[in-house]
Amino acid sequence: MKLTKPRLALICGILCISIFPILIKLRLASGLISAFYRMFFAVTLLLPYVLLSKNFKLPTLKLTLLAALCGILFASDVAVWNIAIQDSSATQASLLTNLSPLWVGLGSFFFLKVRPAVNFWIGTIVSLFGMVTLVGFSFFLELNFDQAFLFAVLSGILYSIYLLVSKNVLSHVDVLSFMTISLLASSAYLGILCYALDESFTGFSNTGWFVFVLQAIICQLCAWLSISYATQHMRATRVSLSLLSQAVITSILAWLFLEEQITLQMVFGGMILLFGIRITFYDKTISLGRFFSKN
Repeated sequence: MKLTKPRLALICGILCISIFPILIKLRLASGLISAFYRMFFAVTLLLPYVLLSKNFKLPTLKLTLLAALCGILFASDVAVWNIAIQDSSATQASLLTNLSPLWVGLGSFFFLKVRPAVNFWIGTIVSLFGMVTLVGFSFFLELNFDQAFLFAVLSGILYSIYLLVSKNVLSHVDVLSFMTISLLASSAYLGILCYALDESFTGFSNTGWFVFVLQAIICQLCAWLSISYATQHMRATRVSLSLLSQAVITSILAWLFLEEQITLQMVFGGMILLFGIRITFYDKTISLGRFFSKN
């Protein structure tokens, strides 16, 4: 697999977002206010740069509204996922959210009239099996079909819609302008929501404020500038499936910093997951028969 600039950007983005569940597990603030400050600090840092460097270009009204819609979709995704993690387990929330490649594939087929390659569906099945192996089959016997479950599923659906809409917008708008508009919309939307729900905007520890800034710089700006660039130049289905690999990196980080255990089963599941992602980067569109005869 040739490491082109979009693929390198995708790898960089995945590495950056992989620390996000670790930071949320610290429970230094509510999921909703944490999502707000992630967007607010990100746009506070980005806006002066794009204005002073004259890298911001206001697109047409239609594209501006679509970029703002992307911001609202992404903000909603982050908010409900944060709540799902804090109200259940990070494992359950991560697994259900990572069903997004299925929604992206179906959305591409029905709404964008783009037929995902057979490689994508094979890779999706293999990767999801790897994800299931990673978290453990017994995990499914303990699923709670409660609000946290619904929020985690909703997060995956919102995320897939975001990827599909942003793919369309990014074909006409540069990444920095897109990110600026979407982050402004995200911040305004979450700020209003937090105020309406009587969330506290102050009273956090120094560590809490530091984590907010860390999320904004690494998990939002570095990660999503890179992923948006990759989305601009790659298929949305391939990007969405590749993002599953964050589960493997997050497990390693949790082992290093939170002393969570890594079992042989988790290693095996991670290898299967990564192999499934690799299938989608096979250079030629393949049929099932050709895939199994050549591999």
